[in-house]
Amino acid sequence: MYTVEQVAEILQIGRDKVYMLLRTGRLRSIKIDRLRRITDRQLDDFIASMERAW
Repeated sequence: MYTVEQVAEILQIGRDKVYMLLRTGRLRSIKIDRLRRITDRQLDDFIASMERAW
């Protein structure tokens, strides 16, 4: 599982952009107490959806 910061680095976007994607539901995540984590599958699904959009 990845942190928001790790996903931002992987996608080469800002941390705020990752949080915006999470808020809008375009990128899914799981919550463990107050921590938000993005799984490999959720990240792969997001990338695949972006590829389909093109």
